[in-house]
Amino acid sequence: MSSVSASDKSKPYMPLAGGASDGCSNEDEATATCFCGAVQLKFPTQGPGLIDVFICNCTDCRKITASMFASNFIVPNTHLTHIRGRENLSTFSQSHTIATGNSMTNYFCRTCGTLMYRVSSGRPDASVLRLGTVDDFNLHETKLKPRVEQFVKDRVAWLHGAEGVKQVEGNHYARRPEKRDARL
Repeated sequence: MSSVSASDKSKPYMPLAGGASDGCSNEDEATATCFCGAVQLKFPTQGPGLIDVFICNCTDCRKITASMFASNFIVPNTHLTHIRGRENLSTFSQSHTIATGNSMTNYFCRTCGTLMYRVSSGRPDASVLRLGTVDDFNLHETKLKPRVEQFVKDRVAWLHGAEGVKQVEGNHYARRPEKRDARL
């Protein structure tokens, strides 16, 4: 069995889960699929449709992922396509643990529970997708390599920052008042 580290990173590497066997990746776009394959999205792998790629250590992301951090990317809703399973998404919204005070709506696969994306009331025109749902694992190390790691103040002490990635103590997107529309 091939591993991501041993694979040719110039070619798609898609270890798809569940019933899905139709992930795609090309120069301009790729797919993201839930664990069971019921929900699949298509998104751009470069700008202007790919806004940013980041790691988040906030306590909310730690809880929602059941891990120590989340790896995410932001896509305008106008550039996000639901290939299948939109009707299979369940939502959960809340604001009391979100650092900005905005409400975050989480979109989960109703069948397997995979968190596909989140939408902030502070930026309702964009979706925050999870890198782990991307079908082509090589994109994690190439076009979808994080640029920013935010909430490093909340990062666990035994985890070190991502190499070559801008480190931000709090919310990177709330720190830029000149770009208020980037708030999450």
